[in-house]
Amino acid sequence: MNVIFQSTYYTLYQAAKERCFYVDFGQKTVRMSLCQLLALRHKVMSINIEDHFDSDLNAHGFEVLMLCNKEHLFVLNTLEILDLKTLVSNSFVSLGLSVGALETITS
Repeated sequence: MNVIFQSTYYTLYQAAKERCFYVDFGQKTVRMSLCQLLALRHKVMSINIEDHFDSDLNAHGFEVLMLCNKEHLFVLNTLEILDLKTLVSNSFVSLGLSVGALETITS
């Protein structure tokens, strides 16, 4: 397995022979297809981090994240969410699948 990107709390691996990815969340490692990794990116990037600093919108500063068709459940705090956002965005840049990279390829 190749390490694609490693952040403070998380690591993304690519298993070329298995044609899948593994995200190490510290306590648990989750196997994902590319489609599931894209779904993770969509979920993580749609989290409004500003809500974590407004006690009316998010009193406790936690996010519940369900992955892989509700197979995995994670409760993450604000720092873990910020780190996961970093992992996701930098991983797709490393894979060459970021929005900017796709726009460059198509133009």
